[in-house]
Amino acid sequence: MIKIICVGKIKEHYLQELINDYLKRISKYHKIEIIEVKDNENIKIETNNLLKVINNKDYNIALTIDGKSFNSISLASYIDELFNHHSNITFLIGGSNGLDDAIINLCQDKISFSSLTFPHGLFRGILLEQIYRVCKINNNETYHK
Repeated sequence: MIKIICVGKIKEHYLQELINDYLKRISKYHKIEIIEVKDNENIKIETNNLLKVINNKDYNIALTIDGKSFNSISLASYIDELFNHHSNITFLIGGSNGLDDAIINLCQDKISFSSLTFPHGLFRGILLEQIYRVCKINNNETYHK
């Protein structure tokens, strides 16, 4: 199972459509769930909200600017290898303040998609698109380059 735990809700209708489209596509390959926690200007409150939903038995991956970088092929190999050893992979997306060190330190790994900062909803769509791409690659199915 793939879980995405994120701070905040998607307010933009067009981004919610994008997210729902990729959730549907990914569900053909893996069970997938998005867990949203309420955003707060106080990162400690966000951290406490995240701690309530993080399962320490999952393989938890913090999405941070200073994490490891992958191309799509190497990300597919990485995810495939993780599923050989773990039944649940969880990606954590912070709010506007990012993820607190307390959350990052709970994670087994950190991944960066870019040195750029993205709006929360757009990044959620980018993550889902890459997860879908990983599914296609790992099932030897064609997908646009």
